[in-house]
Formats: sequence, structure tokens, C-alpha cells
Amino acid sequence: MVRSVKFADGVATIIADASGLGRAAAGQLQKELERIAGAVDGVKEVRVALMADKVSRAIVAVGSGKGGVGKSTLTANLAVALARAGKKVGVVDADIYGPSQVTLLDPQRQRPKAEGQTLIPVESPHGVKLLSMAQLVEPGKAIAWRGPMVGQALGQMMDADWGDTELLLVDLPPGTGDVQLTMMQKFKPVGAVIVSTPQDLALIDATRAMDLFRQANIPMIGLVENMAGYICPHCGELSDPFGAGGAEVAALGMGEAFMGRVPLAREIRLASDAGQPPATGDGEEGKAFADIAQKLLTWLDERKG
Repeated sequence: MVRSVKFADGVATIIADASGLGRAAAGQLQKELERIAGAVDGVKEVRVALMADKVSRAIVAVGSGKGGVGKSTLTANLAVALARAGKKVGVVDADIYGPSQVTLLDPQRQRPKAEGQTLIPVESPHGVKLLSMAQLVEPGKAIAWRGPMVGQALGQMMDADWGDTELLLVDLPPGTGDVQLTMMQKFKPVGAVIVSTPQDLALIDATRAMDLFRQANIPMIGLVENMAGYICPHCGELSDPFGAGGAEVAALGMGEAFMGRVPLAREIRLASDAGQPPATGDGEEGKAFADIAQKLLTWLDERKG
């Protein structure tokens, strides 16, 4: 949107609003304005000034103490649910050694473009921007990097051209290592969501992950219980292979919020493997993620005061 145009002594000065545009799009807008104004008779020089309101972007870390508890599936579905709620959402797949967000959100494996040293995130079919190491290496190729290289890769994804993204979810690797420390110290998330299954073995590690965020003064948004309850597709009987209610009890015992449960459902696995997160639909599985997304939005609103 052009805010003003002045012309004097052969010089056209244009002030335009580039709010919501990423660096690449803003650069393209500037070139287009220069081209159009430069074609006008009498214009010898074009000066373009782009103005933009600073995007207020909240970073939310999604972590777990143990691998295999469904953290990446939760992150992808949470992002989709938030996008369906009207938020402009991005996902950073910070699990450098085991990136899986491409499978969940962008099975076409679009390769990110770059402007100089700045990556431009891929727009997934579900309205969520995405950056993952899986987009930058050959499928199936192992990434064998030491800590400094991992930190550099994380920084490049975090500092990408996220444009008007207002909420950035970071899918952390399991555990409490280098990536977590870099994320907390350099990028300072507004809060963290911890994912666990109900059994004690997973909750022990989830507690360690929560303690790490506390030590870094990162607020806990809450704990999510994944793989909670399995309904037999043949007889309809409900069973609890991993136990039931453990994450809720643990959250309450530590004085933290319990954000909800996600069932152990075959439909979630099939849809996720196909790159169609259940949160894209209105079924029972999708509703579980939508409810958790709403609790996250409520927490963010309350934080703003």
C-alpha cells in the first residue's frame, strides 16, 4: 500500500507500507515500485522507502524428556489447529538428527529458497510455514554433526524470513542437550509445552525437561498426555496400554497446568504418515488438538494481560 508520493526536480519519492511482508516480498515490492515510477515521463530517479509495523512473534517450545512420545505429531497438529483458529503459524523442526515435520506437514518435500544467507520457509498445504533439516538433505541421509554445527543450523532456521508469522512452534529434540540450551539462551521462548505418555518411565524424563525450562526461567504453559486410551476398533472396549492419567497427576503435583489428552488412535497414525494431520478435520481426533490449541491461545492472551 502506497502511503505517499512526492515528485521534485526529477526525483520521485515513494513511501509504502510493507507490513506483513517478508524480506523477499518487500524487496520485490520495492523493485516493482521503482519500475513503475521510473517509467513515468520526467522521472530521473526513484527513491522508495518501505515502512512496516514490527511483527510481535511469540516462540513456543514443544519438548519432551524422552523420544517416541508423539511430540512431533503434537507440534504439527497443534500448528494446524492454531492456523485454523486464525493464527499465522510457523514450525521450526529443531530435531536436527531426527527431523519428521516434513512427513507430517509437507510430504512433497518442497525445498526452501534463500535470499542471501536468509532462508525463506516453505508454505505447507495446511497454511503453516515450515523449516526442517529434512528439506535440506537427501531423504534417508544421516546427519552426523557436532554441537556447534547443530547450533548454527538451528540459528539459521530461527532467523529465517518468517514474514508475518505471529506464532512460531519449535519442535525440540528429546532430552536436555545443546539444542535446548541454544533455544533457551539465544531465542528465549515465551513458554514451553511438554509432551509425555502416561506411564511413569516417560514422566520421569518429562519432569527433567520441565526442570530444565524452569532453570532457564522459561514459563511452563502445560503438560500434554499423549497416547492416552485406546478404543478397540472391533469390540469398542477402552483400554490403557500406557496407563491413564499419569501426566495430569504429575502436572498437578508440580503445580503446572494440564492441557489435555490425545488418544492412542490408529487414525492419527495413518493420517500423520500420509501428511494429513487429523487437526485439519473436525473428527474426534482433530478436536483433541483443537482443545489443546485453545488452551495455548488462552495462555498467550493472559500473558499479554
